[in-house]
Amino acid sequence: MKTAIANLKSITPYSQSRGHQAEKLPKESAEDYERRTWRERLHVDEQTGNVFIPPMAFKNCLSEIAKYLSMRKPGKGKETYTKHFEAGVMCADAVILPLKAEAVSGEWLFVPSNGTRGDGKRVWRCFPRISTWEGQVKFVVLDETITRDVFFEHLQQAGAFIGIGRFRPRNNGYYGRFSVEKLEWN
Repeated sequence: MKTAIANLKSITPYSQSRGHQAEKLPKESAEDYERRTWRERLHVDEQTGNVFIPPMAFKNCLSEIAKYLSMRKPGKGKETYTKHFEAGVMCADAVILPLKAEAVSGEWLFVPSNGTRGDGKRVWRCFPRISTWEGQVKFVVLDETITRDVFFEHLQQAGAFIGIGRFRPRNNGYYGRFSVEKLEWN
């Protein structure tokens, strides 16, 4: 088992879109509801009130890049690292940002009402937008097949081609890109 501690830094803004079920107030319009509740889309630490990036954002980012790259394992024919990243890498801790939910600005967009691209009906929604972020992400690499160089390459490419959050490159957007500033491999 190895531990990879990566210092990551945003290249583009980051946006979250956590689902929420805030109650609608009596006689509250859809627009007023959206204005009141849009910050509910943020992941917020209940104890500190700080915004955080969920660990699964990074875990899923790595799994997606492994599929995307389909990098072959040396000496193993057509076998790739995909299953090794999917089952053999964990990210247990969230990245707590030094940012309170109240300080996050919103971005109003005219989006499909059901979230499906190409759907004809559109509505105005406000999404949180974090201009810059950086943090340390700890990965536990259980699969010994994954070397430091392979992990580093995947993480770099994940930041460029997959990203994290809403409107990330993997979903035809450009938010959520990041760079790997440093990687410790223990």
